Amino acid sequence: MKKYLLDTNSIIYAISNSFVFPQHQYYFSIITEIELLSFSKLTNEDSDLIKLALSNFEFININDGIKDITIKIRKNNKIKLPDSIIIATSLQEDAILVTSDKQLLNSDLVNTIELKDLKNGDKLYV
Repeated sequence: MKKYLLDTNSIIYAISNSFVFPQHQYYFSIITEIELLSFSKLTNEDSDLIKLALSNFEFININDGIKDITIKIRKNNKIKLPDSIIIATSLQEDAILVTSDKQLLNSDLVNTIELKDLKNGDKLYV
């Protein structure tokens, strides 16, 4: 079974469009949870919906391996810290990053896929 790490934008799209995920293993980073739940105009209902959606996926916290990979990424690339942590988490977990972020899709640091392509036969960006 394939492993996928869901980026913030993918989870927002999935919730907004009632996306049905194919049968695989899905993860999300603490960074994604923070980004989703810290929006200033988030209602209690929206927060509950996000938490319910996240409960379907496995949570990954930052650990020493992710920290070390993040440091290497930041030293060698012009990538924002949250995105670097997301990439490091994907690499640490050997998971494909699901994102619509063009910088990440075009990065050669991590295997990526757009959410819409999960339904269309896993068109990977490598």
